[in-house]
Amino acid sequence: MKKNVLVIGAGGVSQVVVHKCAQHNDVLGKIAIASRKIEKCQAIADSVVEKGNFKVPATIDCFEVDVFDVEATKALIQKTQSQIVINVGPSFVNMSVLQACIETGAAYIDTAMHEDPSKVCETPPWYANYEWKRRELCKQHNITAILSAGFDPGVVNAYAAYAVNDEFDSVESIDIIDINAGSHGRYFATNFDPEVNFREFTGTVWSWQNSQWVSNKMFEIKRTDDLPIVGMQNSYLTGHEELHSLSTHLNVPNIRFWMGFGDHYINVFNVLKNLGLLSVHPVKTAEGLEVIPIKVVKAVLPDPASLAPNYTGKTCIGNLVKGKKDGKDKEIFIYNVADHKEAYEEVGSQGISYTAGVPAVAAALLIATGEWDVGEMRNVEQLDPKPFLNLLNKIGLPNRIKDEQGDRELAF
Repeated sequence: MKKNVLVIGAGGVSQVVVHKCAQHNDVLGKIAIASRKIEKCQAIADSVVEKGNFKVPATIDCFEVDVFDVEATKALIQKTQSQIVINVGPSFVNMSVLQACIETGAAYIDTAMHEDPSKVCETPPWYANYEWKRRELCKQHNITAILSAGFDPGVVNAYAAYAVNDEFDSVESIDIIDINAGSHGRYFATNFDPEVNFREFTGTVWSWQNSQWVSNKMFEIKRTDDLPIVGMQNSYLTGHEELHSLSTHLNVPNIRFWMGFGDHYINVFNVLKNLGLLSVHPVKTAEGLEVIPIKVVKAVLPDPASLAPNYTGKTCIGNLVKGKKDGKDKEIFIYNVADHKEAYEEVGSQGISYTAGVPAVAAALLIATGEWDVGEMRNVEQLDPKPFLNLLNKIGLPNRIKDEQGDRELAF
């Protein structure tokens, strides 16, 4: 049994994580938040009090820390007596935070794969470049490290594992479809960190097809689906981290990721890219000032957390799985629909942050109770998906399945 949670980061996803931890602090114990700016941590802590989201009376401790400094992070883990660390800071800090957990004995959870700021779309499989190099170290130190426990990646990995293990005799394809049918009312904005968002789409689009890696360009391949609640939606073949673990751990020859984009987003994105404004490499201005273009774009765009109050509409994210059962062709869609306004009313964040943050807390609860406290590094699909999905049903992200029997709740 592990208790006391340190949350790294103070953005929109952190807001969700802290509120959800507070709602379950009878199990999780003390909560602390740390980031580069302590005032952002304090604002989140204050919002928990304002919304009355503590399960049992408590306070949240806030700290300023440079998490690239492993020793400082270790000291903070020890000071707060945290046995579980939920890392929802920028993906560039993952390895530093993981190392601090390994050296202090704390369990580690993140919601996205590590990235090197100077590299975009590295050679597959991406996890092998960083996280998986520390698998043996985690095992040697009996460290539970749950990688990418957000929604996509995260919940969609659990959907894939459940489908492969329980719904099919053999699976031919898994198409992960991510649609945000909401509106934030701004001219242009990204739903999570703009730098991370743009980096996903500026390089090669890698997908797993016929049991090998295939490369495409962004917005090259499009599909249209009639999805529950959100209706007819266009999405585009996109590179995404869950493909890089699912292709390794599941015997499925075709795994692809599709993300919905409106024409306006695509037009603005293409202008920024063609002008060189999404580059990660420094340039010099006429005044001799050295800047990184993508960071300048990030600085002038709205903070994703600021979108929450006026966000309306819904998200639909799920796995379209095709294969065979008892010698017959079979197709299912396992999915969740989240509402932006409902997310804001509950925790003060928009739906994209909500879908990313709630699963990380579910993972923390399963570590706290011992069900996922496995003493080694795992991707979500390597763990029993049923307690995870059942817990999500109870804490805010209900799962559904649509097949030949109809559309119904997915529960066990």
